Amino acid sequence: MAITLFLIAILTSVVGSICGIGGGVLIKPILDSVGIMSVSAVSFLSGCTVLAMAVISVGKSLSNRQTKINKKITPILGVGAAVGGVIGKLVFSYIKQVAGNESLVGLVQSIVLAFITVATLVYMYCKHQDKIHTLRIENYAASAIIGLLLGLLSSFLGIGGGPINLAVLSFFFSMDTKESATNSLFIILLSQIASLIQTLMTASVPTFNVLFLCVMVGGGVVGGFAGQAVNKKLSERQVERLFNVLLVVVVGVCVYNAVRFGSMS
Repeated sequence: MAITLFLIAILTSVVGSICGIGGGVLIKPILDSVGIMSVSAVSFLSGCTVLAMAVISVGKSLSNRQTKINKKITPILGVGAAVGGVIGKLVFSYIKQVAGNESLVGLVQSIVLAFITVATLVYMYCKHQDKIHTLRIENYAASAIIGLLLGLLSSFLGIGGGPINLAVLSFFFSMDTKESATNSLFIILLSQIASLIQTLMTASVPTFNVLFLCVMVGGGVVGGFAGQAVNKKLSERQVERLFNVLLVVVVGVCVYNAVRFGSMS
């Protein structure tokens, strides 16, 4: 099982690093569908894996002189996402406590993630058809609020960043796909750091196999390096196509998980 988790972490982190979606949007539903550990453990391990990948990916991006991180807006989005990450964890803990049933929490997460992913897929299609006119927000307060909402959703869902990051950066800030991917990873990094600190400080770390944590974080590191190397060789259109394929896969897995958790709750 450890080898399987390592391979899943590597593959999802490679794709996550290329597309800027963190990888958790794939790790979380995939592990939920297998059912080898609790929903809380999957969320935590997914977040740790995404954090490891983001550290490597952002570090590689910053060392590249041609990096496209928006130094004016992205740090504001990142700080907002960090605050949202903490709030998202609190929301997750509250719903888990009220529900008293992890399967019900998993059902809610699956439905929300499926809805967000479908909405993102529709947006990307309309964008490609030139049916959407994007904005270019430069207001700090608006940027902070957008970042907060991104962090809240990603933390609650345990996916790191997910597809919504790219859609939001594209629509509200007129970033192209590769630029969105780079800036998304920076936002994911700050959000996941804040989320992990909050989890540790509140002693709400779920029970899990330490070996699973080690192999998944290791996979996240390897995936981060590999993903950045591949990203440099892909065109804007190729990254966008890969992203769209992933969205379809995520929707399919989420629907399966929703049915599975629904039968268990």
